[in-house]
Amino acid sequence: MATQLLQINAVSKLLLLGLPALLAACISAQPYPPSTPLPQPINPPAVRAPQVGQQWVYHVRNVFNQELVDIVTEKVVSIGSQVRIQRSGLKAGPLPDEIQEPWGYILQDPHWSPPQKFQQALPLWPEQMVPGWSGFYRTRYQVVAYPDSSYYWGLSVSALQWEGVTVPAGQFSTLKYRNEAPYFESNDVFRVASYRQEDMWLSPEVGRWVIRRGYGRYLWAGMFWSNALWEDYLEWELVSWK
Repeated sequence: MATQLLQINAVSKLLLLGLPALLAACISAQPYPPSTPLPQPINPPAVRAPQVGQQWVYHVRNVFNQELVDIVTEKVVSIGSQVRIQRSGLKAGPLPDEIQEPWGYILQDPHWSPPQKFQQALPLWPEQMVPGWSGFYRTRYQVVAYPDSSYYWGLSVSALQWEGVTVPAGQFSTLKYRNEAPYFESNDVFRVASYRQEDMWLSPEVGRWVIRRGYGRYLWAGMFWSNALWEDYLEWELVSWK
């Protein structure tokens, strides 16, 4: 059994080494939202502090066909040592809460399926809002409502550039950054390799992203990245905020 596990781990690592190039051809066919490069601010603006009642409404679309999947409302309902953001979908109804501890560091992330609760909170945006900055973080997570098991999570955060973008809620100056989780352990025991990536356009004025675009892919035993299975490939666009 130990030998089999070592063999599976070795195969997983070899497969993951070729992941970025293999995924690039498929992903590059999906155009990114239009944007305008902006100069680096001399003094990067601070992200708006949380207050009870702050609210963001997003259109959530399938990137492949632009189908409107849902309209999601996220609202700050409590602040303190933790910041709790209550979420609901027009179609889906009540959704799991997002929890930050403190503001800007995510403890419970409900945006992937299944929702994750981390043993240590992770930065929700780059700790230095300067293009070229990057950081890598390791922790473990539990699946929300199933606290008896935990799984490895590695997250790379990279600040890319300042960009101007236009969404239904208006025009915003944003910091574009990328989150990558290339070697995480899935709670699905049949997965031998998993990968997730998100591009975020954070507006300090809004206190949250105005565009969030992410996908995940994974393998079962015997599969290669050329025919990897997809998780949802979704894009969130800000419709309104207060």
